[in-house]
Amino acid sequence: MNGAAMPAPVRCLAAGFALALLAACGSSVSPPAGDPPLAGAAIGGPFELVDSTGKTVRWSDFDGKYRIVYFGYTYCPDVCPYDVQRMMAGFAQFKRAHPDRAAQVQPLFVSIDPERDTPAVVGEFSSAFSDDLLGLTGTPAQVDQAAKAFKAFYAKGQDAGNGSYLMDHSRAAYLMGRNGEPIALLPVETADKGEAVAAELAKWVS
Repeated sequence: MNGAAMPAPVRCLAAGFALALLAACGSSVSPPAGDPPLAGAAIGGPFELVDSTGKTVRWSDFDGKYRIVYFGYTYCPDVCPYDVQRMMAGFAQFKRAHPDRAAQVQPLFVSIDPERDTPAVVGEFSSAFSDDLLGLTGTPAQVDQAAKAFKAFYAKGQDAGNGSYLMDHSRAAYLMGRNGEPIALLPVETADKGEAVAAELAKWVS
């Protein structure tokens, strides 16, 4: 990972929103064995963003593919880089073991800091982790639409001067199905080198 891709003057605060999301998506009755953990959850939906070249990217562009979606920001020096590193390390392990199945998965990093995360900045950040990771950003309105579709919380913190501020946001890596349906949250917070993510992908990506 290229450390130069992550500027250091800010610190990412991961909210407990992901835990609330899990609670909201669950129920008192356990789903039948084999059902995806997020089956039936109201997560995901149409969005329109841009990639590192400024090209418009729509959620529907990935129809027919599985998708991994992580919301974060490039100026985060701790939580976001660690999560994305584990996410892509797990994907790389899955790709080595199951290349044909991995070819049907598109990992996405969606910025929640459009003020600073230009297409070029997002492209530099995503390429530092993997050529398979597609970095996306957009206007504040476009980012807000995407975040709301995925029930992803984010808020700008107080500006400390010189444009330095924190972004408070939920911490989740969503695995979505071929039709855009939610399947599971990938365990990017685990203290391993992506093995748990690889195992989860092997379980659900067919």
